Amino acid sequence: MGWRRGGGADGVARRWVLLLCVGSFCLGLLFTDRMWSLPEADEVAVLPNLRREEEAERKTGDCNVGKVQGKHDYNDMLRVSDAHHNSQTLDKAIANLETELSAARTLQDSFLNGSPVQEDYKASESTGRRKYLMVIGINTAFSSRKRRDSIRNTWMPTGEIRKKLEEERGIIVFVIGHSAISGGIVDRAIQAEDKKHGDFMRLDHVEGYLELSGKTRTYFATAVALWDANFYVKVDDDVHVNIATLGNILSKHISKPRVYIGCMKSGPVLSDKDVRYYEPEHWKFGEVGNKYFRHATGQLYAISKDLAAYISLNKHVLHKYINEDVSLGAWLIGLDVEHIDDRRLCCGTPPDCEWKAQAGNTCAASFDWKMQRYLQLCAEHLGGS
Repeated sequence: MGWRRGGGADGVARRWVLLLCVGSFCLGLLFTDRMWSLPEADEVAVLPNLRREEEAERKTGDCNVGKVQGKHDYNDMLRVSDAHHNSQTLDKAIANLETELSAARTLQDSFLNGSPVQEDYKASESTGRRKYLMVIGINTAFSSRKRRDSIRNTWMPTGEIRKKLEEERGIIVFVIGHSAISGGIVDRAIQAEDKKHGDFMRLDHVEGYLELSGKTRTYFATAVALWDANFYVKVDDDVHVNIATLGNILSKHISKPRVYIGCMKSGPVLSDKDVRYYEPEHWKFGEVGNKYFRHATGQLYAISKDLAAYISLNKHVLHKYINEDVSLGAWLIGLDVEHIDDRRLCCGTPPDCEWKAQAGNTCAASFDWKMQRYLQLCAEHLGGS
């Protein structure tokens, strides 16, 4: 009896436990469905697309940054290329200058060994090139026709007499460049005058009063290339020359390698713009009131062949001062040059010439037009014309 009662209670309890388990399971399913519902199919498809778009935007941004960076790199490369090209151009220019300076140093070194004038004389004989005592270049301008005619009628011979003079003494020519407008009326006038007289040396130079230093430099460079001479002389067209006396003076120095002959002076450096011979670069010469270094007056001077060759070799690096006589003195001041001060090359008034002649120092040049007749008589007496 007792056993049956107990067995019936156990069966009831088991059934409630089973129902409870089933109910809990159902509640669990319901709760899980509410809390962790699966994403819709559309949502599942959108997520990868969003990720791909983000990656694409990131890649696009990286590409744009790369393009900008590439553009900067290309510009940098262009700047580097331009700088490299400019550097190469500058290097070539420096190399050319160094070559010319090296040639000048080589020539100058040769000057120190013996007498290059004599060696050049032998070389000219062996090559058949004629050797002259001097080349006289008369600096003239387009407007100086009357001066040229006066010189032709006085101390500069023409025709056969001139040819004989060239054989005995050397070359005499008027030196002139060309106008700013090449082939203009003044150039044609010089061509006609040269056709008539044949006594011009035309330079590759634009004429102008402020360009006399450049003209002088070009004259020496051109003359030393055209003629082989012991001396190269520059004289203004308002100076009258006794050719025989000038030749005698130069002949006494023919064995010297580097000679600079003229009437040496050392005038004041003028800093006032309103005065003649104003020096724009006066500050280079020190304090106000200082004087120039010693140099020959510009009306007439002569240099030996060695110095003319030096000017020719270094013409691109020789500084030009506004006054051409100062420029020549500056080109030579740093060289081993003998400065010869000969006052017979700068006679003044007739009494000055007469006094010097009585003392046995016949004038070779006069800056005074009144002396032209006296110089003619001297030249005729010495066989110079």
